Amino acid sequence: QVQLVESGGGWVQAGGSLRLSCAASGRAFGTYAMGWFRQVPGKEREFVSATNWSGSITGYADSVKGRFTISRDNAKNTLSLQMIDLKPEDTAVYYCAATYSIGGSAYYRSADDYHYWGQGTPVTVSS
Repeated sequence: QVQLVESGGGWVQAGGSLRLSCAASGRAFGTYAMGWFRQVPGKEREFVSATNWSGSITGYADSVKGRFTISRDNAKNTLSLQMIDLKPEDTAVYYCAATYSIGGSAYYRSADDYHYWGQGTPVTVSS
């Protein structure tokens, strides 16, 4: 099992930047594929970005491509999401998620594929 705790959310003006972090506790963090999702009230949880077990393979939603960067440090059991050029439509609660990985280049875009979730960190982008 793994426990996930997000941090780094907050308020920022449009065009600004934030860096989200996800601290994982438990064993074998490096065996999990990881992802970031976001959700606004009344809508389904939305895929933002994901990475494979090593961080060598990454994927992004079209809406954030070129502005967000996912990374992980398996030695420190952390996952990060660097967000630049933020837009009001990026406003949401952001969640870190982990899932068992089959290894290699596998990463996952569907929330249904993830077994563990953090509590979320809110991001508000004002225009």
